[in-house]
Amino acid sequence: MTAPAPAPAPGFGGFVAASMTAGRLVVQPRMGFGDPGRMRAGLARTRAATAHTAGTLTVDSYTRVGDLAAARAAVAEGSLLNGYPIAAHSPATTRTVLDGLFDADFPVQVRHGSARPLAIVRALTAAGLDATEGGPVSYCLPYGRTPLRESVTAWARACELLASTARPGAVPHLESFGGCLLGQLCPPGLLVAVSVLECLFFARFGLRSVSLSYAQQTDPAQDEEALSALHRLAAEFLPDDVDHHVVLYTYMGVYPRTEQGATRLLEASARLAVRSGAGRLIVKTTAEAHRIPTVGENVRALETAAAAAALAGPPAPGPAAEGDGEVYQEARTLIETVLGLHPDLSRALPAAFERGLLDVPFCLHPDNAGRSAGFVDPAGRLRWARTGAMPIRPDTAADAAPLTSAGLLAALHHVADRYDSPRHRDSGDGHDRPPATPLTV
Repeated sequence: MTAPAPAPAPGFGGFVAASMTAGRLVVQPRMGFGDPGRMRAGLARTRAATAHTAGTLTVDSYTRVGDLAAARAAVAEGSLLNGYPIAAHSPATTRTVLDGLFDADFPVQVRHGSARPLAIVRALTAAGLDATEGGPVSYCLPYGRTPLRESVTAWARACELLASTARPGAVPHLESFGGCLLGQLCPPGLLVAVSVLECLFFARFGLRSVSLSYAQQTDPAQDEEALSALHRLAAEFLPDDVDHHVVLYTYMGVYPRTEQGATRLLEASARLAVRSGAGRLIVKTTAEAHRIPTVGENVRALETAAAAAALAGPPAPGPAAEGDGEVYQEARTLIETVLGLHPDLSRALPAAFERGLLDVPFCLHPDNAGRSAGFVDPAGRLRWARTGAMPIRPDTAADAAPLTSAGLLAALHHVADRYDSPRHRDSGDGHDRPPATPLTV
């Protein structure tokens, strides 16, 4: 028998806001299976975890790139997929997956990676869901060769569709992936700026609940500064009637290979989330360096993060206490530069990349200028080696050590090597103190 549409819920953003008021960090996995039964079982175990959780439906690669014919053929043949093909399954099938699980106490977000998300948004709203993520820049430049202008147009239509077709009483939610561009070696100022700009884009195309992302990087103190800047800039630039929260991603780059190192890094991200006032944490598992994690490994990661968050103590003082730090100044300069190009962000964002005023380091997309580069300084902070045409300055220390292939590999493995080291320790004051590993590339 087909399950009925899910009962109305206050919405994804409302769930996170209530959790923050109660002092509870929401933890969320990356999880997707092609088989509806396995997908339902994964959601059920996520909900039952000893943690305050939100569910995830991560779509498959065929659906992500818009090859719906291949996704439908795989479903018909019973082929294994690396995610849930939400646009190939019927809305009734997806409602059956969600029945009895998705409600006000367990919201579910659709995660995908698509530069052209219209089919995904149509499918998720038809199934009664109203939360997803991505963005016209963050789900275009890192993931393929779709022209940025096409992605911007598609995302504008997707925002309008999500805003207009949600269930009665629900407040649709959209999360920017802008704080995770390429996962690593991108100095935080650009991550913060793109996250704010994408959420402004969402708001201007009808969304009234958004989240701003940031991926844990190489230095805990710099990450706290970046998250403080993200809170502050969101308050300064987003309209007052747009609900928002910050979501932190456990480190997105090369992950520790040892179970101990991976666990330490996950726990560090949970403490960082609490200290910085993030409302939600996207976790990683101890299997990340080796293979796709199982449901059980995802559940253990959720519970490990929740336990670390519970022991982390109260959040640090509010963002206003941090002053005008380096990350804040860089991000604000980039945001104001883009907003000064044109009042319509669907025109300003492509123009910014055409002129190199936004330039993602190590990104090979043809619409990215490719004249910027980041490096890890001897203290472990991410800095600019080159900034191209962006209105920010590079660090002159980078001139002393030009980028080499060996240096790039060392930088990519910087975090994994630190946390895998048996000498890694926590200082006890909430700031992780890996052993010193001077590195400039």
